[in-house]
Parts: sequence; C-alpha cells; structure tokens
Amino acid sequence: MSDSDLPNDGDIKLVMAVIRPDKLSDVKTALAEIGAPSLTVTNVSGRGSQPAKKSQWRGEEYTVDLHQKVKVECVVADIPADDVVDAIADAAHTGEKGDGKVFTFPVESAVQVRTGKTGRDAV
Repeated sequence: MSDSDLPNDGDIKLVMAVIRPDKLSDVKTALAEIGAPSLTVTNVSGRGSQPAKKSQWRGEEYTVDLHQKVKVECVVADIPADDVVDAIADAAHTGEKGDGKVFTFPVESAVQVRTGKTGRDAV
C-alpha cells in the first residue's frame, strides 16, 4: 500500500478546534462514532466574532470580551483529518456567533512514550 492510499496521504495530522463548552459532549460522541476516540481537551478563553458582554458586579459595570471555550485536539493517522473536521464542525454547530473554529496542522513526528514507537505507529 502506497502513502497515497493511506488516510491523509500517509501523514499524521493534528485537528484542533475551539468550541463552546456545552458542545463538548456532542463532539466527543461524534468523534467516537467515526473511530477517533482519542482527544485532548483544554479549557481556554478567547475572543473572535462573538460580541463582548457588559455586566455589573457590586454596582460596577465591566466588559467580558474573553469568552470561556474548550480546545479539542485530535491527532490522526488512520482516519482522514477531513472526517474529523466534519464531525467536529457538525457536532459543535449552533448557528450562533461564537460556535468556534477548526484548524488542521501537519505533525512532523510522534513518539509514544510507553513503547517508544514512532511516526504513524505512535498514533
């Protein structure tokens, strides 16, 4: 089997998404359904097209322009990265501003710490 016959043309890809925290469960389910159950989740804050919110605390007005989000990272070799992107985007979609973004990056190398396996075998 040549590299062009393998998912991602034989490369390892990192799919990274920044999504609403309440959509994490849906994203995890969608990834498991396509056979991509391995992921890393980090709580993050940031801003994009979602508007800032004005609030009050103890009579003082303040602006919240950094919104709480969840970053989901999924490294894939045997599953097409495009399938992972589609699964995340579909599961995270609400149609409102602040739904998030999905990015795909090449991974130069990988090492599985426990076994010492490298490359695609490490993923």
